[in-house]
Amino acid sequence: MTPLASTRRRARRHYTVERPRRRPLLTALTGIVLIYSLVPLVWLFINATKTQESLFGSFGLWFGDGFALWDNIVDTLSYDDGIFLRWLLNTVLYVVLGAGGATFLAVLGGYALAIFDFPGKRAVFAIVIGAVAVPGTALAVPTFLMFSEVGLTNTPWSVIIPSLISPFGLYLMWVYALEAIPTELLEAARVDGSGEFSTFFKVSLPLLAPGMVTVLLFTMVATWNNYFLPLIMLRDSSWYPLTLGLNEWNSQASTVGGEAIFNLVITGSLLTIVPLIVAFLLLQRFWQSGLTAGSGR
Repeated sequence: MTPLASTRRRARRHYTVERPRRRPLLTALTGIVLIYSLVPLVWLFINATKTQESLFGSFGLWFGDGFALWDNIVDTLSYDDGIFLRWLLNTVLYVVLGAGGATFLAVLGGYALAIFDFPGKRAVFAIVIGAVAVPGTALAVPTFLMFSEVGLTNTPWSVIIPSLISPFGLYLMWVYALEAIPTELLEAARVDGSGEFSTFFKVSLPLLAPGMVTVLLFTMVATWNNYFLPLIMLRDSSWYPLTLGLNEWNSQASTVGGEAIFNLVITGSLLTIVPLIVAFLLLQRFWQSGLTAGSGR
């Protein structure tokens, strides 16, 4: 064997990467979780293709006699003078103002807590952690009583204003800002004469984009699926979000003289989750990097 061949052989042996061992139990558990996550979506899509009669005359995880998806979509959008579209616009309004505002406030608060030192910072940290542990449903009734005193119940503001507070989003942005923004970069910007607001918007904000998108997705999903708060705050169905509206349709079958429209409820549920799926797919690369903040330490 020539010296060159011997050197190459030693180099290959030295740099050989060991393949990860297969773990059958972990693979099986992952497959179970995958099936558990996909079966409801498959069930929802299959049953959205059925008519009202076919829903109860066919197997739930297989298609019926006909394919009525497009007819169901048209009926869902036109039923009761197109109230579904009104509920959809209400939900988008709550998400844009509520989730968007919560994300903006979380970015501002998390950046300030990560970069600046001030008296009482430890107390603020304890309050934020405690607020993360409090479920939103526990605050719904006190929030209703407070908004009732100022006359804001049965208005969109009774849903938007509470949605502006996201303790988990604030904590996530706090942790992410600590990892993503080098102190040396801020000091260099200040030496160049950049003010704090200019430094935040021109230097720090682009670095916070992955964490910001992650918080936006979490708050968007929470606001989009919010049910209990609008339930106790709103009486006028014209201000309902999709969650309350679909529940009202579903309850029609149990009322005297009510019309059973389960096929429209299922189709409306399918249409409701489509924007969330699209948002996650489009912003996937941002929120995945945001979730891994701090993993290198």
